[in-house]
Amino acid sequence: MRTTRSARVAGLAAIALTAAACGSGDSGTASDDDGVIELTVATFNEFGYDELYQEYMDAHPNIRIVERKAGTAEAAIENLRTKLAAGSGLSDIEAVEEAWMVGFLAQADKFHDLRDYGADDIADRWLPWKFEAGTAPGGEVIGYGTDIGPMALCYRRDLFEQAGLPADRDVLGQMITDWASYFDLGVHYVEAMGEGYAWYDTAGNIFQAMQNQLEVGYYDTDDNLVAAENDAIKANFDAVVTANEAGLSANLQTWSEDWAKAFQTDAFATLPCPSWFLGVIEGNAKGREGTWDVVDAFPGGGGNWGGSYLTVPKQTDHPEEAAELAAWLTAPEQQVKAFVAKGTFPSQVEALESAELAEMTHPFFNDAPTGTMFVNRALAVGEAQYKGPRDGDVNQALQNSLRRIEDGSQEPDAAWEQFLEDAERVG
Repeated sequence: MRTTRSARVAGLAAIALTAAACGSGDSGTASDDDGVIELTVATFNEFGYDELYQEYMDAHPNIRIVERKAGTAEAAIENLRTKLAAGSGLSDIEAVEEAWMVGFLAQADKFHDLRDYGADDIADRWLPWKFEAGTAPGGEVIGYGTDIGPMALCYRRDLFEQAGLPADRDVLGQMITDWASYFDLGVHYVEAMGEGYAWYDTAGNIFQAMQNQLEVGYYDTDDNLVAAENDAIKANFDAVVTANEAGLSANLQTWSEDWAKAFQTDAFATLPCPSWFLGVIEGNAKGREGTWDVVDAFPGGGGNWGGSYLTVPKQTDHPEEAAELAAWLTAPEQQVKAFVAKGTFPSQVEALESAELAEMTHPFFNDAPTGTMFVNRALAVGEAQYKGPRDGDVNQALQNSLRRIEDGSQEPDAAWEQFLEDAERVG
């Protein structure tokens, strides 16, 4: 998911949700002598589940939930791959970020088919494309969809005012219609503000947003790696490099300590803002309420960035209980609550149509009507881009190339060529 994420924790951490909860070792699950079943749930960043876990345990006295939280999706996926291959050590429920889901669909035999626990009865809860992306070619349903990441644009109202730019979210939404207009506005901003001010945090985030809008990404639907042949990817890469050369980037590394601290300064003025990112900004910019706002618009139209699934590996000793918990956590009511808690936007039709969601505003972002905004942004997505078997790894190779450009260790042409080599190797 997404990410909504504090994301400053680099490794895996086991977080007990009750004082009596104990680690379950490598078995991934445990039962106490008193008949209480301990279910471990492996997530990453922030899913908005903290209060939901307690709510579930209150309603199910025979269940104790222990969360194992990784700081990043990459750390969680590495852990899942390693322990899936080893045959032991996984949690009863394992979260999988969308970019890596296809790779695990190919290993559907290592996960419980949730059709055995009622998945067919609740399939119409989700947006069709979300449910289908958790379904293996053989029909096995191995993942219940959590959130999606419809994209809006977050910005610093106070800095816009200093630069003489419109700070009203409706006016700004009419000005930023495509990526060219976004970059042009950025040039105006950095020229008005002078040295030390940047338009966005890092090239990687801008490229990621642009990449997610493409009809075809790194792979075609036959799982062929097409990164080298897809001219749109190179065009987006070049556009971001050009923007960096114009001084628009703060050259920060996402999720780094310096990046997190920059939210307490005036280092950058805008961010691509999938819904889950609201919690990231609020957490890192704590104490600066009212400076950030969000626009019900995005350069180039709609796009989705992020979203995850809850899976039940066959290593669990309690598949029925784990599947029941996964279904409950992803039900419409809980998805709305998770959005309130951390900005993880619902992937379920009933939740998107709820009056509660439509009425939501966000005090931190100047009472922006974020419920309605992100429903609009979700409806603008259309079909989600197909993610190939190693999509996350190929994307990381691209991000690494942009990072080398920003830190000055590689020229753009060389960085692109290295990306193609790395993509071929991992993809």
